[in-house]
Amino acid sequence: MLRTLHILDFVIVDRADISFESGFTVFSGETGAGKSILIDALSLALGGRGDAALVREGAPRADISAVFEAPPFAAAWLDEQTIEGPELILRRVIDSQGRSKAYINGLPATLTQLRDLGALLVDIHGQHAHQSLLQPASQRDILDTQGGHADQAQALSEAWSEWRHAQAALDAARDDAAGRAQVIDRLQQDLALLDELAPVADEWPELCTRQSRLAHAQALLAGAGQAIEALDGESGSVAAALHAALQTLQSLTRHDPRLEAHCQTLESARILCAETVSELNAYADRLELDPDALNQADARMSQMFTTARRFHVEPDALCELHESLRAQLQQAAAGQDLQALTQTCDQAQARYQTIAQTLSAARSVTAQRLAEQVTTAMQSLSMEGGSLQVSLAACKPSAHGLETVEFLVAGHAGVAPRPLSRVASGGELARISLALSVIASQAARVPTLIFDEVDTGIGGAVAEVVGRLLRELGQRHQVLCVTHLPQVAACARNHFQVSKTTRDQRTLSTIQTLDAPARIEEIARMLGGLKMTAATREHAQEMLRMSSGQHAA
Repeated sequence: MLRTLHILDFVIVDRADISFESGFTVFSGETGAGKSILIDALSLALGGRGDAALVREGAPRADISAVFEAPPFAAAWLDEQTIEGPELILRRVIDSQGRSKAYINGLPATLTQLRDLGALLVDIHGQHAHQSLLQPASQRDILDTQGGHADQAQALSEAWSEWRHAQAALDAARDDAAGRAQVIDRLQQDLALLDELAPVADEWPELCTRQSRLAHAQALLAGAGQAIEALDGESGSVAAALHAALQTLQSLTRHDPRLEAHCQTLESARILCAETVSELNAYADRLELDPDALNQADARMSQMFTTARRFHVEPDALCELHESLRAQLQQAAAGQDLQALTQTCDQAQARYQTIAQTLSAARSVTAQRLAEQVTTAMQSLSMEGGSLQVSLAACKPSAHGLETVEFLVAGHAGVAPRPLSRVASGGELARISLALSVIASQAARVPTLIFDEVDTGIGGAVAEVVGRLLRELGQRHQVLCVTHLPQVAACARNHFQVSKTTRDQRTLSTIQTLDAPARIEEIARMLGGLKMTAATREHAQEMLRMSSGQHAA
């Protein structure tokens, strides 16, 4: 459950530190005082969308932290994310440039992590939730959420997408069969040419080196012989000169030992000269004049060059081209395999139908149960004799299943149910929405439920029923509610007042906990507006007394 909420420089709140208790808590205050700002701040800490406009004017940043007690069923997610509980601190910081940072227990986190964790901690019912109830998609989502079909619905959507893609590939193959056959024929001809050539990786540079060596073998032999003669010939050779120089210096070392280092250098040079002569002789022995090998190398180079020019590539790219054309042919042949594509499409369709039929059966059971529960709730919300039906009408297969979902409502007895969007007034719609919210929340495991002015459009005796419903819900969950109805506020266990003040020519929103006398004053204000009389105070006190008595009972 939510333990504390810390707000700094958010919209018109400069600072607020709010501690929460279990049970049913309400926030009240005059219009524009900033009641819903608290919900907006909490939504931001739970990964909601933020921008620079949320930073209080003149402040460098907005900083919101929400401290929760982790519910047991969140343990698996926390372990997966390596986050330790049981206390969870969700923090969000947005600066005046709109840059955002998120943290969980002091460690940097992504907005996705905040949202995923927030979904395990809080469920928010916005003040305009009843408007979305008119949309068929919202009605379908309510049914699937209530029945626990969300995973099945997601699997169905994925199966539909898989089926559509398989069908599109099959249709494309059928439509383009002639053109694809031409492509395959061309690829086969090109591959036959390259198969015959059989280029090998790195063949071209090695072939160029070999051909150059064979073409200049005579010059290489002559050059090697001349070098051998210069290094170790009969007269005037480098070897003889080094030997003579070495003997001369060696005879002088007895007069100056420092010449010994030069003797060692000359000895190394003499040895190196001898090794070079030996290696050149071996090179010359291996180097042969081979006209046949030269002709073969010339022919191979000519073949590769001609083929490369045909395909408009460099000769050293022929091997890569060979592999690419082979892959293209395999892909084109697979695309032309209508039998395989048909089989894939049929399998995808069968998978979709299996999931869709299972979901349809589950929706039918949930629709009956939800209709009965909402109809029962409507009787206590001044809609005696009214009823709700959940119509499941067969339709063509779609990403959402084999049926459409539509809520039908009868406002009172003796009237045929008609689509919700055509018959429900604003007040009736708000009451039905609230009944759906309460029913759905009863099955929810989320510990904290927030209702942001969902009681808009109702009043009088119905408001008392709404208050009792929320108070009963508070026995199973922590319930926070922003309200303008005194009947709802009187049913709360805890009461906060939100008000606007002006300080240093700035409008600020403040939040304070109300004790018993202050609650009487606030509920009297909600009853009588600006005209505070002894009668309104007495009425407020009576409402609190009756609510307290019912709660105790």
